Amino acid sequence: MQLRYNYRVYPTPSQQASLARAFGCARVVFNDGLRARQEAREQGLPYLSDAELSKRVTAAKGAPERAWLGEVSSVVLQQALADLNAAYRNFFASITGKRKGRKVAPPRFRSRKDNRQAIRFTANARFKVLDNGRLRLPKIGDVEVRWSRGLPSEPSSVTVIRDAAGRYFASFVVQTADEPLSPVESEVGIDLGLTHFAVLSDGTKVAAPKFLRRAARKLKRLQQDLSRKTKGSNNRKKAVVKVARAHAQVADTRRDWQHKLSTRIIRDNQAVYVEDLCVAGLGRTRLAKSVHDAGWSQFVGMLEYKATRYGRTFARVDRFFPSTRMCSDCGRINDKMALDVRAWDCPCASSHDRDVNAAMNVLAAGRAESLNACGAQVRPAPVPAPREEAGIRPDAACATRSVEGVSVL
Repeated sequence: MQLRYNYRVYPTPSQQASLARAFGCARVVFNDGLRARQEAREQGLPYLSDAELSKRVTAAKGAPERAWLGEVSSVVLQQALADLNAAYRNFFASITGKRKGRKVAPPRFRSRKDNRQAIRFTANARFKVLDNGRLRLPKIGDVEVRWSRGLPSEPSSVTVIRDAAGRYFASFVVQTADEPLSPVESEVGIDLGLTHFAVLSDGTKVAAPKFLRRAARKLKRLQQDLSRKTKGSNNRKKAVVKVARAHAQVADTRRDWQHKLSTRIIRDNQAVYVEDLCVAGLGRTRLAKSVHDAGWSQFVGMLEYKATRYGRTFARVDRFFPSTRMCSDCGRINDKMALDVRAWDCPCASSHDRDVNAAMNVLAAGRAESLNACGAQVRPAPVPAPREEAGIRPDAACATRSVEGVSVL
């Protein structure tokens, strides 16, 4: 499978200027191609092909007003057009129904004020990782790289990224072989939430770290300092970088914590089953800040690709499956329950913890799906989940200074 390996790079001031020039040239080529296709559509002309746009870029490099396009690698410009073509293909596939998921909007113009700038070098650019550990990029130079780990194979491309905090990264695309782990007997179902980030079917509860909530005081102070700065001043630019660095620290901490938790779950279980939550819909409710702070989609994505790489089974359970209201012993589906009901008793004399019972039902539904090779109905018909299912207790939204329950696993 193909994976990305990201490393921090430290370009010199002259190399930063060369990278900024490359970012600008790639942005101009992308915008020129998008403008040409929009004008052709407005005039009723045929759709401009990829080859036609490439010819226009080559011709523009010879024009006096675009002569500075020759100062950067031609591969960077061609890859900018490739990004535009991919964006159009995704848009057409979305509106015709060939692409599943949410509708994709048409491509839009790139701005020099975007928080993230990136360029890509393929093998045709002949970038090279030198013996001294530096990364040689055409027309930029040898860039220092902080190698946190070695590359498993020869990279096919590298993307140089500058984020909002002013940091530079090199993202290598490499082909890796699967590394199956030794089989184990245990399987687990996971119920994701806000009070507890994850509740496993074996009764383990992992408290939500709430990294954004814990950093709210610092972010508030930095945002207030930013609001006092005069627009367009250098001090405002410095304040913007400080705010971006604070947010980057929160995102990096969350990503590192989720990587460790997902790796531990994949190693300890042969099969992992997770409920398919509608995170986009929950992100538009009054719980949006807590939902985005949890980062469920990122965590589930980690579980999915790690399960594929390490030879584990991963499956999603239908979001309309009544995992919370169903008794894990007798299968009886109860009525709606308020969020403050954390434990309930079934008429079959079984007592359930709300979250543990949901995780057990997710495990049972995932096993049934994996065993049902003929496509028969193995669980009750879908039941619309009540709005109160996606919520937290009113007293659970406050920030905490300690991450309780994280060390359980």
